[in-house]
Amino acid sequence: MSNTYSQIYIQIVFAVKNRKALIHSSWEEKLYKYITGIVTQKHQKLIAINGMPDHIHIFIGIKPDCSVSDLVREIKKSSTNYINTEKLSTYKFNWQEGFGAFSYGHSQIDAVYHYILNQKKHHRTKSFKEEYLDFLEKFKVDYKSEYLFDWLEAN
Repeated sequence: MSNTYSQIYIQIVFAVKNRKALIHSSWEEKLYKYITGIVTQKHQKLIAINGMPDHIHIFIGIKPDCSVSDLVREIKKSSTNYINTEKLSTYKFNWQEGFGAFSYGHSQIDAVYHYILNQKKHHRTKSFKEEYLDFLEKFKVDYKSEYLFDWLEAN
């Protein structure tokens, strides 16, 4: 798209199916590198990627001709196949349906970048459910709780 100039930054958040803690620290870096490759192959700019055993955050600079839904679908499909084919998880791995996508301005890049890189520290005090609901409230996203992720409550 010649003569098209944009500045679009999106944080994408999605969870492991049933919010199971299946992303193991021994292979999470492999997963992040694999996803980085998908984003790069789709000609988008990966700014930060990190997560927890039950969910992932991806912060990208996205071009206007790229559909966020199509990109997330490809990331989920390809990374699921990669994890299962490489037998990284001892259990069958799947991502949960749906995702969150939150937009930011250029002045917020540094804060979002550091937020994502500090996920493990951040989640010492806040659950993924609390974090996700905070995003929905902060961005004033209308939602129906019955359509949110399936939350596994701690016993």
